[in-house]
Formats: sequence, structure tokens, C-alpha cells
Amino acid sequence: MFRRTRAEHRVALLPYVMSGFPTIEATPDLVERLVDAGADGLELGVPFSDPMADGPTIQRASQRALENGVTSRVALDLLEKARARVNVPIALMGYVNPIARFGYREYCRAAASAGADALIVPDVPPEESEELGGAVEAAGLDLVAFIAPTTSDARLRLAGRVARGFIYCVSVTGVTGARLTLNTELAGMLARARAVTTTPLVVGFGISRPEHVTWLVGRADGAIVASALIDAMDAAPNDPFPAAAAIVETLRRAGSAAATG
Repeated sequence: MFRRTRAEHRVALLPYVMSGFPTIEATPDLVERLVDAGADGLELGVPFSDPMADGPTIQRASQRALENGVTSRVALDLLEKARARVNVPIALMGYVNPIARFGYREYCRAAASAGADALIVPDVPPEESEELGGAVEAAGLDLVAFIAPTTSDARLRLAGRVARGFIYCVSVTGVTGARLTLNTELAGMLARARAVTTTPLVVGFGISRPEHVTWLVGRADGAIVASALIDAMDAAPNDPFPAAAAIVETLRRAGSAAATG
């Protein structure tokens, strides 16, 4: 994916989908709709009762998914159904407690069998990821590492060594959520990371506007849009998919226009 988008001089667009939101039955359809709208890959979230990295919007979607009956096994089943519909990379995002209860190796094997390409676990720092990383590697998955504007150069180098697939670059210090502007420290963080690793850099937390994606072209390899999609679907409960697809189409055009402009 990143090789192709780099050749096209644009950032890869990875929408976030919460498993079981707005409903369990709708999740595979939503995945397919977003890929048809231009998504290069996907982040598929697994709901959790204490999502410490997520802001109010994703927390709300997570709670709705839990109320809909989504468990780790249901999320894996939805991943398998989504994989049957699309042929883009899918990163499965979940918190460590449910994964540990499932069993690291068992969970990673099940995720790989269901069609995941990578695992994102925001509450496991790089220096504590050896056990999980071993299970991820044994299953043939990539483990995504996190960095933030406050990350030291030493930890940037560590993230570059342990990450596979891509590095999740948190645009702000705090939780997820749509924002009007990007952090002024983001450019410096991306430049520092680029100096110590060739692993693709994907920016998340706050990506919601075309100008955000335009700005990332040439600085990062990808962008994750999450809260803006959920907010759009919440605002159109009777027909949520067109609203979400329109955001993906707009952001995809913004990245492509920047590449050709």
C-alpha cells in the first residue's frame, strides 16, 4: 500500500471503523462502502470499556458497540466478514486487557486467520512489547508502534526498531477527536522520526479536514480519520453510510490534489 501511494506522491487514507457501530450487521457493509469511496486501508477497532486513548466520540461508539453485543470474538468474526468483501490492508486496533484474557498467541493467530494484516495496541509501549511482539510476529502480523510530539529521540529510534507495517504518529498529546487545526509540533516530530526510520509514518488523532491531509503530503505516509466519520454517521442516523463515504472521498481528493497541484 505505502509503496503505491508513495509512487503516486500522496498519503494513504485509512478510515477507522468501530466493530459493531452503528450495528453489528452494518459493519462489513460500511467497510466495503469506505473502500469503494477511496480508502487505501482500514483500522478496525475492537470496543473496550475503558478506552484510555480515545476521546468522547470513539468512546461513545465503543459503548454503543458493547451494548450491541460486540466481544473480541464477535469483532474477529466481523473482521473475517469484512476481509471477504475488501482486499486492502486492515489493522486491528484493541486494548491489551481483552487481548491478554484471550491469550496473546491465540488472539494473534485468530486475528491473522480472520484476515488482519497488523495489530494496534495503544496501551503497550515499545519497551514493554516484547511478549506481544513475539506473538504478533509468530502469527505473521505487523505490530504498530506509537509516537507523539513529546516522544524523545531515543524512543523514536526504539519505535523504529520494533514497529512493523507503520508507526502511528499521534498528532497531539491527549485523546482522539476531530480538530480544526493540527498541532504545530507535528512537523518537527515527523521530521525527527523520518531521520531515524524508514518505517511508514501514519498520522492520527484529529485528522478531519481536507487541509489536514493536504498538509501531510510529503511529510507522512498515511492519515487515519476516525472521530469525523463517527460524528458524520451520528448526524445522519437514518442513512449514515453516504455521510461517512463523502468524508473519505473528500479527504482522498485532498491528498491526491496536493500530489498533483
